Amino acid sequence: MRLHPLILASFTLPLAAEEPVDFNRDIRPILTKNCTTCHGGVKQAGGTSFIYREDALGIGESGKTIIVPGDPAASELMRRITSSDPDEKMPPPHEHPHGLEKAQIELLERWIREGAKWGEHWSFQKPEEPPLPTLTNAQWPKSDLDRHVLAKLEAKDLAPMPEAPPAEWLRRVTLDLTGLPPTLEEWDAFEKAIAESPGTAKEAVADRLLASPHFGERWAAMWLDLARYSDTTGFEKDPHRDIWPFRDWVIRALNADMPFDKFTQKQLAGDLLENPEPGDLIASAFHRNTQNNTEGGTDDEEYRVAAVMDRVNTTWTAWNATTFACIQCHAHPYDPFPHEDYYKFMAFFDSSEDSDLNNEFPKTKSADDPAQQAEAQRLEKEIRLGRDVLNKEVLALARETTGWQTVKADSATASAATGKLEQQADGVFLASGTNPTNTVFTVTLPASRLGVLRLDILPTSDDPAKWSEFGAVVTKLEIDRVLPDGTRQPVKLKEVVADFIAGPHDHNGVVQGGGGFGDYPVLRGPRTGWFVAEKVEDSPADSKFEIRLKHGVTCNETQGCVMRKFRLAISPDERLTTFVTSPGRADSWKAHGELRQAYQAIPGIMIPVMQERLPEATRDTRVFLRGNRMTKDVPVQPAIPSLTGGGTSDSRMTRLDMAAWLTGPENPLAARVMANRLWAELFGTGIVETQEDFGSSGLPPVNQPLLDHLALRLRDHHRWHLKPFLRELVLSASYRQSSKATPPALAADPMNQLASRGPRQRLSAEMVRDQALLVSGLLSRKQYGKPVYPPQPEGVWKSVYSGARWDTSQGEDRYRRALYTYSKRTSGYPAFLTFDAPTRDVCSARRISTNTPLQALVTLNDPAHIEFARAFAKRMEGATVEERLALGYKMLTLQDAPQPVIGTLAKLHAEAKADYEQSPAESAKLAPTPDEAAMVLVANTLLNSDIALTR
Repeated sequence: MRLHPLILASFTLPLAAEEPVDFNRDIRPILTKNCTTCHGGVKQAGGTSFIYREDALGIGESGKTIIVPGDPAASELMRRITSSDPDEKMPPPHEHPHGLEKAQIELLERWIREGAKWGEHWSFQKPEEPPLPTLTNAQWPKSDLDRHVLAKLEAKDLAPMPEAPPAEWLRRVTLDLTGLPPTLEEWDAFEKAIAESPGTAKEAVADRLLASPHFGERWAAMWLDLARYSDTTGFEKDPHRDIWPFRDWVIRALNADMPFDKFTQKQLAGDLLENPEPGDLIASAFHRNTQNNTEGGTDDEEYRVAAVMDRVNTTWTAWNATTFACIQCHAHPYDPFPHEDYYKFMAFFDSSEDSDLNNEFPKTKSADDPAQQAEAQRLEKEIRLGRDVLNKEVLALARETTGWQTVKADSATASAATGKLEQQADGVFLASGTNPTNTVFTVTLPASRLGVLRLDILPTSDDPAKWSEFGAVVTKLEIDRVLPDGTRQPVKLKEVVADFIAGPHDHNGVVQGGGGFGDYPVLRGPRTGWFVAEKVEDSPADSKFEIRLKHGVTCNETQGCVMRKFRLAISPDERLTTFVTSPGRADSWKAHGELRQAYQAIPGIMIPVMQERLPEATRDTRVFLRGNRMTKDVPVQPAIPSLTGGGTSDSRMTRLDMAAWLTGPENPLAARVMANRLWAELFGTGIVETQEDFGSSGLPPVNQPLLDHLALRLRDHHRWHLKPFLRELVLSASYRQSSKATPPALAADPMNQLASRGPRQRLSAEMVRDQALLVSGLLSRKQYGKPVYPPQPEGVWKSVYSGARWDTSQGEDRYRRALYTYSKRTSGYPAFLTFDAPTRDVCSARRISTNTPLQALVTLNDPAHIEFARAFAKRMEGATVEERLALGYKMLTLQDAPQPVIGTLAKLHAEAKADYEQSPAESAKLAPTPDEAAMVLVANTLLNSDIALTR
């Protein structure tokens, strides 16, 4: 991590003598900027750290007390920062040649003299409703948020701008709430409403836009950046992934104004809800948007862990705007998060079923008919839980089985010429050499009465910290009774019982072949399976058993999941056979099969989702020393960091508990983060500019009273409903201001962070396309469904391995909103990337707007934009060129075009027409006649103009 160079640089002036020094305001910035790089959470030179108070007041390696409250002279800190000896002076002169300023040294001295009082960073303290400020211009505010805005402006001797003209506000609010510009019909209706009821016209517009089905599409674009949503899996091969039903779920949830706390719980833990609503399992695909490495030879466990860590980092970025990822390898360098906190939080995600498999197991069904979604979801949960019940009904009996005799083999062989199988004195079999995927282990032993065979698959290491070995899966187990004359009698097996169920393979399939018993793709500890005979019989004298353990599964596409260490035992106990061959057991299996048939009969597509492993299969989460997954330390349980409201719990917390904490009152961050994000979407810049970092390394809020007010307003007053919160923002006096700026406002508030004027910002990448679609008359308002392939430049989209092609959509799919465009991580849609849309490899909390010539090249030359310009030109009707230009201008801006603008555009049209008359071949590429081709060029120019690309 790198500290932002501008962080709180202003805190260098001495305070008034009567004002106490405040640690967060005055001292923390000095320490963070100058000291914690060497004396923080990563490096603690000289045994000194300024992250925790107890460390700062402790004794360093020198044996001297670092800070003595009330006594600067006895504090080693003061001696070092005032020393003239370059070997002792802090910060070191070779790293900080200018040292601390005199005012900063005086602040530190005063702080120590006053008792060295500590305090948590502002963002880790729970927000409290700030008192309403006293204002000079008390008539301007329309709400309490305006009071906090105006208080900051008046403190800087600034005055707010007058209210924006109706056309400016309508274009701004329509784009902000729906991502589409207003139509001329909507403008006419608004003008009429202003004339008839000026006091409620804007409220009516806001209500109409919030109720629009396009609201969810606009705000889903913001959320999908955070969800790192894509239609491909990422990494080198980057193959296709069906996950678009998640995108549709987000749109529907936002349109329905689902409270953000429920929105959170369903995405982070929809699979754990006791009574999930239709679509809740689809919602849990949020954390299956992680990248999946399908390249041959990669380590599935490595990339499973990478996906789990990405879920941790994404959760903390999206909800808490905190650089929690820093503590993967060490304690946080600037904030008081210890290293262990990362792995305690990681434990919430470490026991999900997914394992970087090419088939992306586990999946849920998104029914083609939404009316069948509830039934599909019910059947899916019943099938999974029913399968566990079927296993557990016989598991207890299996564990009670007596009469076990450990197999002592007469011979033990591996089918591969390069493989070897040997039995130790304790009965354990060890495989060595090279045993490929289809290896068969054959064990012979004296035959006996066989009721059940027990197979114990064992890790090669006895150290639980090293139990992350390649998988070990038996795909078929056969037993022959070999009589003295060589006759073979197959010993039929009826059922397989497992110690627990996990992974994509059904252990009962080992009886017929096609299933698998063991651990896949990683062996995480001992596994035990009981193979129950269909019939218990005595064996003739001198006969033998031949047991064949077949393997047929690969890990990482190339590594055979072959057992390396195992043990066999046989029991004559008949109880298991009696149970599994009973009519009641047959009925249970029949009912289970009928559920599966009913599920398969529902048409739909399968999408990857989160699914918690059963309690018996919970993974052992351990701290990674220095962040290295290969060097595991002590085990940890799921827990919330104490810094952010976590506490001790006797019971094991779940992802559902974690999701509830995120949006609960104990978490000081989520409400601030979401309120700040929504503010930034409307005003262009967040109250905290670093939307991804609310910690010590991020920028402080320019108006913390406003931020805390908005956070509590969203969480407590609106109960996490986004629509009424956004309504409050867009109807505020702050938002209604004209975007024109005075020289004093530009000097004091260049980025408009104080809202000294109305927001004016560039359209997002999606809005650039969507606006052009709407004003050209081409926009399809079709919602939901599979991604589409609008035109893009030839030769851009190259898909290695798969040979997938960009087959340009036809019909209305060609003109659907940007949100539905196919998203490929390694080859994003060029027009979006050029306008700063992220590739969505990782969670993106903030788009950084740029303004490069490449953007103009897109809007002027991209085949899609040429098509928009053709259609737009046809809509620009009129008796004269000037009338057509005036209509086109008004369709884009809602305003009458100034005469100089019309003159300039008319001149462009005339010059282009003359050129096209000289170049008929070029003219024909755009339109049938030079006159129409020139109008296409002018239409394209309008769509590329600054007034069109800003809101």
